Amino acid sequence: MSKAMIVQAGGGFDKVIRGEREAPPPQAGEITVRLHACSLNYHDYAVVSGMWGPKEPRIPMADGAGVVTAVGPGVSEFAIGDAVVSAFFPSWEDGEPEVEGFATVPGDGVDGYARELVTTTAAAFTPAPEKYSHAEAATLTTAGLTAWRALHDDGRLKAGETVLVQGTGGVSIFALQFAKMAGATVIATSSSAAKLTKLEALGADHLINYKENPNWGQIARDFTGGRGVDHVVDIGGPGTLEQSMIAARVGGHIALIGILTGLTGELPVVMALIKQIQLKAVLVGNRRQQRDMIRAIDANGMRPVIDKSFGLEEIVEAFKYQESNRHFGKICLEF
Repeated sequence: MSKAMIVQAGGGFDKVIRGEREAPPPQAGEITVRLHACSLNYHDYAVVSGMWGPKEPRIPMADGAGVVTAVGPGVSEFAIGDAVVSAFFPSWEDGEPEVEGFATVPGDGVDGYARELVTTTAAAFTPAPEKYSHAEAATLTTAGLTAWRALHDDGRLKAGETVLVQGTGGVSIFALQFAKMAGATVIATSSSAAKLTKLEALGADHLINYKENPNWGQIARDFTGGRGVDHVVDIGGPGTLEQSMIAARVGGHIALIGILTGLTGELPVVMALIKQIQLKAVLVGNRRQQRDMIRAIDANGMRPVIDKSFGLEEIVEAFKYQESNRHFGKICLEF
């Protein structure tokens, strides 16, 4: 039996308890992993806080990283001692999206990685970057892969193109880093002057304080000489989409990723039609895309931005810190 943090049915910070879970020896096609880190995402917050609470007791956290301690028959991808990181959609190997919703997602539809040991299908993990700590690797499952897929698989990002990122959460910072890695120009927005300075240090070419400039979409367009940006990574949703469309060039690509401003809203249909905007909703990605991202990281040496780490049993404190919106980059659990 190993330690695990469990969210009781319905969720809520007051319903998070310490428990134990068994990790039996791996059967055919399975591996056992000693987990050492998780990272927090808005989706995990929704589960743990009770916003989208589970219908039954659930071990939360989609992002987990650790070391393989046992390998079942027929597993050739991993060996004992390999550093690994979890996959958001374990059953989605490659190709077009196959899974609707979160029924197969660790930490939501099935138990996740806020625990010390797990035995599961080998497809639930991929190799981690060679030189990453477990905490660094754990940042990739959700936020890293979402940004990678949005820019490279969906957006077909090219050197010299312009990318607009919003805020300083995990997806936005990864998008900035991946865009600069590819030779793109990055326009970054935030409501905090201090955070804008940090974005500039990461390589952002143009900065916009959206609190001081509510018409930030036009300002972003002006930075491109009036042409408009090639890619927008939209993490706000209904409250940011119109400005994202204003910023985008004719035929531009908007990756619709977040719901930070709400779940429903009006779609500026005429603007979308006139500008022939490519609006693509993104929900993380598949295992092949994750391996591609990790190969690029290994070749480039990019490191994720981690704001702060907590212990496994400090999971509620970690989510309350996330709720405060004081962080810049990722928040992790290390154990």
